Amino acid sequence: MDWSESVGMAVRTLSANRLRSVLTVLGIIIGNGAVIAMVGVGEGARRYATDQLQSLGTNLLFVVPGQENARRRGVEAPNTLTFEDAEAILRQVPTVDQVAPQITDSQLASYRARTTRTTLIGTTASYAPVQNFAVAAGRFFTDLDVERNSRVAVLGADLAEKLFGTKSPLGERVRFGSVSFQVIGVMEAKGAFLGSNRDDAAFIPISTMSNLIAGRRSPYGLSVGFISVSARDEESIEAAAFQITNLLRRRHKITLDDDFYIRTQKDAVAIASNVASALTIVLAATAAISLLVGGIGIMNIMLVSVTERTQEIGLRKAIGADPADILTQFLIEAVILAVVGGLLGTALGGATVILIGIYTPLETVVSLGSVLLAVSVSGGIGLIFGVVPARRAAALDPIVALRSA
Repeated sequence: MDWSESVGMAVRTLSANRLRSVLTVLGIIIGNGAVIAMVGVGEGARRYATDQLQSLGTNLLFVVPGQENARRRGVEAPNTLTFEDAEAILRQVPTVDQVAPQITDSQLASYRARTTRTTLIGTTASYAPVQNFAVAAGRFFTDLDVERNSRVAVLGADLAEKLFGTKSPLGERVRFGSVSFQVIGVMEAKGAFLGSNRDDAAFIPISTMSNLIAGRRSPYGLSVGFISVSARDEESIEAAAFQITNLLRRRHKITLDDDFYIRTQKDAVAIASNVASALTIVLAATAAISLLVGGIGIMNIMLVSVTERTQEIGLRKAIGADPADILTQFLIEAVILAVVGGLLGTALGGATVILIGIYTPLETVVSLGSVLLAVSVSGGIGLIFGVVPARRAAALDPIVALRSA
């Protein structure tokens, strides 16, 4: 019996039991669809995180207080990073273009009867250009506003919508805690960064923040949460990191371990990419369990088929079919079930990925590699789980099989 005849016979046999074949294939469809969807979503999450970080620019550094990995060791060190450090970096590091220190606090924001909790960020006028953050309406505060401790605020896009709806907030007054501020601008939608949603945040002069809301002075000066630093160009990043390290070690009189650490834009992109990739692997592996369940379903149905077709197997052997023909026949049926399920699952997974890309910010993609892998694994599962029933069928004694009728 040639391959075309075997395949044709397998198709006819499976078509004769449509409901059983559909139910058997269903597990493979769900498994393949889930794997492709999870890989697509994971890749979309990786791209989204990378794009969000790269949107800040390619020449950005972050100076963070504390010892690197200190929290993992349960060590809490005093925050020695100060506003004065930021000013020194700007003045004394030649490879630095701009700096933006910031103090962050959680506050209740209220406008008339509307109240919501938001992130309040005290920073300088350099924050917007350093973070590549554009103003959609109005303006950002200036160096003069910082010098005068002005009570002005710029709202993130989401916060402006929560408090004002479709009304323009420009010129209105908003309270953060017990302090009233005049709204002078609204930022463009930017998205989350470093675990916080800057669209649901408000920005005020760092001097006003320190004097009226959340300033924390220490023996070292005005403590800041971290300092964003913009290098002159991408080629200057490593030099800027080296020069900032040397400057702060001198200022903090450090002889042993640094009480700060520096992260570059590339570091943040690499970390985000690695986390998203690891998440994709976990999700895909979890989804792949359903492929295993689908394979077990194929084996069960094929074992039932062997029992039901005992007379057929005996008759074929009696007229000259050898065990290899019987083995091949049942393997082909199992592989057809798995491959058809794999193709339909691929279509389902691809459609899911496309819909997620349309209705969410994620830039999802149907990976050719994941499609080929899923279909190959499906065929392999059919082959592997079809071996036991096929060998049982091939091993049947024709006399015993014919007597079973």
